Amino acid sequence: MDRVLPQPTPETQHFWDGCKAGELRLQRCTDCKDAYFPPRPFCPKCGSRSVEEFKATGRGFLYSYVINHRPRPDLGTEPHSIAVVQLDEGPRMMTNIVGCPQTPEALKLDMPVEVTFQSFSDDISLPFFQPVGA
Repeated sequence: MDRVLPQPTPETQHFWDGCKAGELRLQRCTDCKDAYFPPRPFCPKCGSRSVEEFKATGRGFLYSYVINHRPRPDLGTEPHSIAVVQLDEGPRMMTNIVGCPQTPEALKLDMPVEVTFQSFSDDISLPFFQPVGA
C-alpha cells in the first residue's frame, strides 16, 4: 500500500506548489502580522481575510514527538517519529523527523531542525524535518 497523499484544495494549493518547488510556504495576516499554519483564507488570530503567503526559512526546533513502533503498510516495520516542530516564524507543524535514528537519544527536544522534501508523485512533495546539518 502506498502512502495516502493529500489532495490540494484552492486554499492549500500555494503550500503544495511551494513544497514541489522545495520551499516551505506559510501565510501571514497583513493586519495583525501573525504567521500561521495550516493554510486557510483567514487569520486564525484576528479573523481578518487580509492574508499573504511568504517563503519561510524552513528552520525551527523539535517541540514534541512520539516514536511509533506499530508497523504501517506504507512505512514498513521500522519505528518512526511523529513530531511537532516549532517554526522560526512561530507556527507549529506536525511532521516526521528523518535523517537520524528514531530513538530518544537522537531525538532531543529543542534540537534545531530544517525542512527537507520528498517527492511522492508529480504533484505532491511532502515536507519532513531533519536535524540541522544531517
